[in-house]
Amino acid sequence: MGRWICCLCSRVTDPLMMLLVLALSCNPSTAATTSPSVPHIKPSYSFGRTFLGLDKCNACIGTSICKKFFKEEIRFDTWLSSHLKLPPSYLLSYSGNYTDDAKSWRLVDITRLASKYQHDRADKHICTSLLKTRTCSLERALRRTQRFQKWLRAKRLTPDLVQGLSSPLLRCPSQRLLDRIVRRYAEVPDAGSIYMDHLTDRDKLRLLYTLSVNSHPILLQIFPDVEGWPFPRYLGSCGRLVVSASTQPLRDFYSAAPEVAADLALQLLAVLRSMGTNDLNYFFYFTHVDAGTFGVFSNGHLFIRDASTLGVIDKEEGSQLIDGQQEHKDIFSCLTVDCQSAFVSCDSIGEKHNLVMVCQDFLPKLLTGKFLQPVQEKIDSFLQHCASGLANDQSVNEAIAKLAEILKPLRSCDSRFAYRYPDCKYSDKY
Repeated sequence: MGRWICCLCSRVTDPLMMLLVLALSCNPSTAATTSPSVPHIKPSYSFGRTFLGLDKCNACIGTSICKKFFKEEIRFDTWLSSHLKLPPSYLLSYSGNYTDDAKSWRLVDITRLASKYQHDRADKHICTSLLKTRTCSLERALRRTQRFQKWLRAKRLTPDLVQGLSSPLLRCPSQRLLDRIVRRYAEVPDAGSIYMDHLTDRDKLRLLYTLSVNSHPILLQIFPDVEGWPFPRYLGSCGRLVVSASTQPLRDFYSAAPEVAADLALQLLAVLRSMGTNDLNYFFYFTHVDAGTFGVFSNGHLFIRDASTLGVIDKEEGSQLIDGQQEHKDIFSCLTVDCQSAFVSCDSIGEKHNLVMVCQDFLPKLLTGKFLQPVQEKIDSFLQHCASGLANDQSVNEAIAKLAEILKPLRSCDSRFAYRYPDCKYSDKY
């Protein structure tokens, strides 16, 4: 049959008939089969496992967003074509772009929980301390530790399992807070359980490692922005890199117009108020603030950009660590910090703590010399009194309310403040 069709091909003169004949195969062995499609070769970026920190897993943060990197759905701002190299690995943070549909892109922050130098030093310390070698399998070394063996046997994350870790989040732990960490740990499928049955050995090591190095991504996971908490959205981790929604550091607004400065100051006061008074009865306190602690989204909304220095006190249950437990230290206590660093006593943290820190650092840089007299004089007087720390805890909310009352008439209602515009036109709240 195939040979007959081939012969017919040479005799057909009608163009329509010729098209019909050509649609048939002249080879009977291939007439009933479909020719294989040629794969489309997409140029890919040269991604190193070392840059991401995947070569150190499971002594890493997670792998939930790795596919986005390798599918080129997360790109660095300076890395938009295949011939460009990756940005320097020694940087702590990178600006990037993220997409779900390859059409619309949004800005994200790609950060390391510690500098490459700190990570390298910690990795070397693990090997030399635990295995007495310069290099080793970090996972195998950490799995042998007494602490991790206790984690493997544990059904529930309890205060004794986190004692001595350097994270401010865990200096005053309650069982309620630890249950929240397990229940909302985003690097594993959501089980909604306070028990660790759904965590594999690998998951437990990654959670312990993250809590030991920097609790920033854990805070973003357990207090998500969609529930109204003042943190950027956690998008995932790959190796030792964390991806979250992008914010612009507050320091970039120190020279902003008076109405912008007044708006940001009011938002900052509102954040401080929510840190001390919220529905879940947690008290958040800073152990340190710097120019990158707070950030501003493109819509003008202010958030806590860096949660690594945040401690949490459970006002409902209180701390369940006794003083003796806090002194217990091991290799996990000093992965990126000095093992000799002292703990801050939970009882020494008062409600005025955060306000004094902010009055000493950020608010003067935002508000000094911005307004006409006598308003500026009132603001300066308040900031001086606040920074001195003389106010008692009971007067903190009153002081915040008084400054807010001064600042509210100074802000404006226009499209620069997209997070509250045009609502501010129709509400007395603004």
